[in-house]
Amino acid sequence: MGDPSGDYFAFAVPPLSDQTLVWKPVNPHIFSNAEVRRQTGSYASPLPARIADWAPEPGALKIPGLEEASQSIQDFDVYSLLKLGSHSPEFGPMSDALLRIESSSSSQIEQLTTTARQLAPAEINVGDKSDARTVVGNVHAMESALALAQDMSVSAILAMHQSLMNQQSGMEDEAGKLRNELVWIGGTDTAGPRGAVYIAPEHTRVHEALEDLVQFMSRTDLPAIVQVAIAHAQFETIHPFVDGNGRTGRALVHSVLRNRKITQHTTAPISAGILRDTEAYFEAMKAFREGDASPIIHTFINASIFAANSGKELIDTLSGQLDTSKIKLAGLRSSSAAWKILTCLISQPVINARYLKNHLNLGDAATHRALGQLTERGVLVEKSGQSRNRIWQHDGVLKVLDEYAKALRRPSGTA
Repeated sequence: MGDPSGDYFAFAVPPLSDQTLVWKPVNPHIFSNAEVRRQTGSYASPLPARIADWAPEPGALKIPGLEEASQSIQDFDVYSLLKLGSHSPEFGPMSDALLRIESSSSSQIEQLTTTARQLAPAEINVGDKSDARTVVGNVHAMESALALAQDMSVSAILAMHQSLMNQQSGMEDEAGKLRNELVWIGGTDTAGPRGAVYIAPEHTRVHEALEDLVQFMSRTDLPAIVQVAIAHAQFETIHPFVDGNGRTGRALVHSVLRNRKITQHTTAPISAGILRDTEAYFEAMKAFREGDASPIIHTFINASIFAANSGKELIDTLSGQLDTSKIKLAGLRSSSAAWKILTCLISQPVINARYLKNHLNLGDAATHRALGQLTERGVLVEKSGQSRNRIWQHDGVLKVLDEYAKALRRPSGTA
């Protein structure tokens, strides 16, 4: 089964079949006659394979690294709990920070790039960078994925997508709705699908294919990493939405991991691992559609191990920033609002008075007194330079998050 000289063995899954359909440009008057003639004709329309009851070949699950990947993610989840303590005020903010790292990395896979210094203001509705606002939507989709982990259903997937697209300008009407048109990926043609890298199934087949997928995701007889990899690839193959398929599909990964109790306390930055080699990721998708799931399984194995190891380092580094800030606040009463604000700076390193009032229920006097103390002691820096609409940031936390993201974008093998 497979070539022993290769990196891994083949892992057979049902390949896509297809039917021949005919395409005519929807608005031919906006294209040249030559373009209309070129885009008019037959194309191969994929028929998604059913996988709800699919079973791997005997011996196929003896995959190098599979057990290590699953154990690594579980160990990371426990590490975060032991490092911070489930009842500590730092635990929730640290989990939020990891979720934002994962959301940002997932968005970067599709060239939606933003930095922590851009994302954090967007979280409190400050700033005007559209990519940052779009990534905020991905954060909300990840949150929905975790909240709906016990609800493996098409309606749960629609809720994830709605959380994602509500933040994307111009896409509000498509949020949480299955597409009712043909979509395709790649190519340079706007007139039609002929010549595209991948053509998604007809929209009339989407709902049935998703129902089959959620049945597959509800199974417990497969290793979680294998299930996650195949479910994700199948979701991207179905391509149920006009936009946001990749980001919703990667949010779905965490829903399955939470459902299988591989993660219970925090979010492992698996998309960060995928981001290190996006070319391999997209090639793995192509192989899956041709009937070999081995590349996408190995993509998730490698990404999971990277997520666990780098996630532990990130927790340690952010905890170091928190410890340094605690030293700077030494001598303040434990009941001071400054201490309450400090813990939330891990997940929200850019803040303003409105955010503190809404999220920490602080009054005006307590808010301004605490911000003054945090600024005077060098924990926060006031960045707006204005008398009104002022914002403050924790430079140390922002630096850690941006350096982590920057390292992901380096080509493999570079220092």
